[in-house]
Amino acid sequence: MENNITLSKNYTNLLDEVYKSASVTADLTGDPAMTKAGTNVNEICYPQISMNGLGEYDRNKGYTDNSISLEWKTTAFNYDRGTKISVDTMDNQESFDIAFGRAGGELMRTKAAPEGDAFFFATVAGKPNISKADAVAYRDGSDFLEALIEAKTKMDEDEVPEESRILYATPTLVNGLLGLDTYKSKEIMNSFSAVKKVPQSRFYTAIDLLDGRTESEKLGGFKKSDSGCNINFMIIHKPAVIKFDKHIANDIIPPSSNPNSDSWILKYRKYALVDIYANKAAGIYLSHKPLAE
Repeated sequence: MENNITLSKNYTNLLDEVYKSASVTADLTGDPAMTKAGTNVNEICYPQISMNGLGEYDRNKGYTDNSISLEWKTTAFNYDRGTKISVDTMDNQESFDIAFGRAGGELMRTKAAPEGDAFFFATVAGKPNISKADAVAYRDGSDFLEALIEAKTKMDEDEVPEESRILYATPTLVNGLLGLDTYKSKEIMNSFSAVKKVPQSRFYTAIDLLDGRTESEKLGGFKKSDSGCNINFMIIHKPAVIKFDKHIANDIIPPSSNPNSDSWILKYRKYALVDIYANKAAGIYLSHKPLAE
């Protein structure tokens, strides 16, 4: 797609920027030390530990035998996306270096971060055996509060540790809960290690990643899938998810090194993985609206 740059006028130093929040899932990125390379370059291995329970202690024979099984599970990377921005040297000069100088930040904030969040939530929402509420559209903050209490109870019963539980919910629901200003609402909010507002525009149970090449998908990015539902909220126990970035390239090529044109080039690529630990599916709780809404 050709660049669309409006030349700057001398009387203004403002840039018309799009309002977009940065990534809301960045804090879920895991420790690289907990993974290792797989047999193939597109695979990664992560540890899963299991052991036997306690046995009857005998005063003559002592303890029963036990053993720890540490098994390395293998999974394939499932996210490989990128783009290249080209800005003509004269266009950049005539916009007082705004065109290219702001390109990287705008790309991260308005394109990469929303897509990364949307991919994370849709991928986790599609995992088997996670806890789910019945599909519903909450009428008000009171409905949302009762749903959170039900979700918290479910996770408590499943013995998911309260520490590191993060609540992700739409701004409408979070603000509605804040509006109640009751003891019960404050207690439920304080039970989470963090509460994150997720714009509905990146909060779906399924998305389509647009290829940026075919005629109908030239704009790139993502969109809500036909089979996707709007998510109300997700509670995520951080140790339950695998979020790993294997390769992120963010390179700048000056016009002097560009063999094809007199343009600045910004390249961005992200090669990553989003998954959950199979034995920690209870650490995910999902509530979404019916498909038609």
